[in-house]
Amino acid sequence: MTSWREGASTQAQTDLDGLLNPALGFAQQQLENHGEFFPFAVVVRADGGTEMVAARSDVQDDRPASADVIDACRSTLAEQRNRLRAAAVVADVRLPGGGDAIRVELEHTEGPALAVVLPYAKKRFGRGIDFGQLQAAAGTRHIWLA
Repeated sequence: MTSWREGASTQAQTDLDGLLNPALGFAQQQLENHGEFFPFAVVVRADGGTEMVAARSDVQDDRPASADVIDACRSTLAEQRNRLRAAAVVADVRLPGGGDAIRVELEHTEGPALAVVLPYAKKRFGRGIDFGQLQAAAGTRHIWLA
């Protein structure tokens, strides 16, 4: 199996690598402090700057469904795609075989799309989270459609 890096420019590799740390870092911080988090996005703007993006499908709803927030993030990013080089949508997900994970869906304007999953478990006694092994696979494009 070939790596996504083999067909990606240095800029695309740098942009996607640069999104993963703030995406995972903020999600891990929210889990450790609050035990959960709403989906959010992190982007690399055309000028190379990185920023966090939050979106909501209904600002009146204090507890929207995660799928609705993910869709709102994707819509917001798609509207802004001409001003972006890369984007990541981050969500707290349930794994098919059981357990929880942070899922980061990364996309670059040049084409690469990845899905990165970081399994986690809340400690039974005391406060804290145990994080598992980071896993990556090919992702699906939602922002820059082919």
